[in-house]
Amino acid sequence: QVQLVESGGGLAQTGGSLRLSCSASGHMSYVENMIWYRQAPGKERELVASIDPDGRTKYADSAKGRFTISRDNDNNIMYLQMTNLKPEDAAVYTCYVDYYRSGYLYDSWGQGIQVAVSS
Repeated sequence: QVQLVESGGGLAQTGGSLRLSCSASGHMSYVENMIWYRQAPGKERELVASIDPDGRTKYADSAKGRFTISRDNDNNIMYLQMTNLKPEDAAVYTCYVDYYRSGYLYDSWGQGIQVAVSS
């Protein structure tokens, strides 16, 4: 099994910044896509940003220009640098990865981490 541990959440002021980390550990041959999702109360989960093994990134429209996703392939860590935070960014942020092990593709989810933004 692969475990994902998120860190870096908490409370930020509107206009402030936070940096989330997601560390993957366990038996993996190769990590494919790494993705951040978020879910606010009463809303559906949405994809915030994704990054492939070659560093190609995609962002939700709400995150473009403010959030930056990156990864450390040597250590299987993914980051989400969030700047100019808005109250609507408050949510539980969860990381997701898919990975190969013994030739098969698996996926794993983190437990989620709370991000709050004060107005």
